[in-house]
Amino acid sequence: MITEELQKTASTSNHNDSGIDGKHIAECYKRVREKSVELCQPLVTEDYVIQSIEDVSPPKWHLGHITWFFEQVILEKFVKDYEPFNRDYYFVFNSYYESFGQRVVRSQRGTVSRPTVEEVYDYRRHIDTEMQKLFESVDEKDVSELWTLVELGLNHEQQHQELLITDFKHNFAANPLKPVYNKFKPLITENQILKAEFFDMEGGLHEIGAGKDKFCYDNEQPRHKVYVNDFKLMNRLITCGEFLDFVNDGGYKKAQLWLSDGWDIINTQHWQHPFYWVQMDGEWHIWTLSGLRPLNPHEPVCHLSYYEADAYANWAGGRLPTEAEWEMAAQKFVKDESAGNFMDSKIFHPIPAKPDKESKLLQMMGDVWEWTGSAYLPYPGYSRYAGPLGEYNGKFMINQMVLRGGSCATPRGHIRMTYRNFFQCDKRWQFTGMRLAKDK
Repeated sequence: MITEELQKTASTSNHNDSGIDGKHIAECYKRVREKSVELCQPLVTEDYVIQSIEDVSPPKWHLGHITWFFEQVILEKFVKDYEPFNRDYYFVFNSYYESFGQRVVRSQRGTVSRPTVEEVYDYRRHIDTEMQKLFESVDEKDVSELWTLVELGLNHEQQHQELLITDFKHNFAANPLKPVYNKFKPLITENQILKAEFFDMEGGLHEIGAGKDKFCYDNEQPRHKVYVNDFKLMNRLITCGEFLDFVNDGGYKKAQLWLSDGWDIINTQHWQHPFYWVQMDGEWHIWTLSGLRPLNPHEPVCHLSYYEADAYANWAGGRLPTEAEWEMAAQKFVKDESAGNFMDSKIFHPIPAKPDKESKLLQMMGDVWEWTGSAYLPYPGYSRYAGPLGEYNGKFMINQMVLRGGSCATPRGHIRMTYRNFFQCDKRWQFTGMRLAKDK
């Protein structure tokens, strides 16, 4: 059963629940849950059980895990004498929550043939029905507490929607038949690439981090002051054509450009170009969810590790922006956090930058997650969620770097300029890219 500590999470939430009732919660829940099922529609049964690498999880596991979250975190708490759908699922679909007990080792998720895909969908339908009953019967005094946990659960599900997209891509790319997930193929523009420019950014004392007026994760708080020196920031993301110049110049063979760990890994793993790039008959192609197609030099380069982004920045005479620099620039130039190439566009691939008369800085939101030069560490005064949900972000604040801005696989309503994503430096299966900064 849920612990008393987890109850404190809801009671100390900073969410403003004005106007929230069971009907509103039910509508939000239904909308997000349906999207996960929709993303899986192009799959056949065999696609649901593949785990091509340890970082990737089978789609079947994702669907079960995001359902488990609502059952163990919410139904166990709010429904008196709750009877689990199948207690073994608590073991199968737990991810990394030590507080909730043992679980299948991450690298072994692809070996779990049961429950079947059909049984996982039965599980989802059952939990959705039980959640709807809860929404209809919840006492008014419990609505705020319920919404706090449901909202967290829905944001958690949106994170896994993004993971579904990135995992589909890796699973399909590992298949020698190269199945196609999405038939949409972005046109390869012949227009002149948008010229790279660096804009002066005024430093000084700035505030970053999330306020208390809307949902955020605990790692985005507290809002606090940071001092930033004057710097320059590139107007758009680095393109495939620009990164190809680095490849052609022998960038992967010049040790002086690389961090020591990065140099070790590109040699042991034999990296010679970005992930999903393929050279055929002397021409570069790229694997996408729409299949293999010629490399478009105008689109943002993606699937870069931190090591590759840092090496390119060194080669190009720049550096990666810090997350404070990135956020203060976003505060100044991003007028609409939801305007960009996100999952909802159904392109599932970054697209070339287009001129915008209203903003100097382009592609700040969407297309690719942007590596920053900042380690993933707690903000001054940071406080974890109480109880088991304290494992959600806080325990990962070591040996990882921060990314900002969302990607073409991120749900549009999920992202915000204070959002702190984080990965280890060698990860490449996510839609990760970069823009340059320079000292002024």
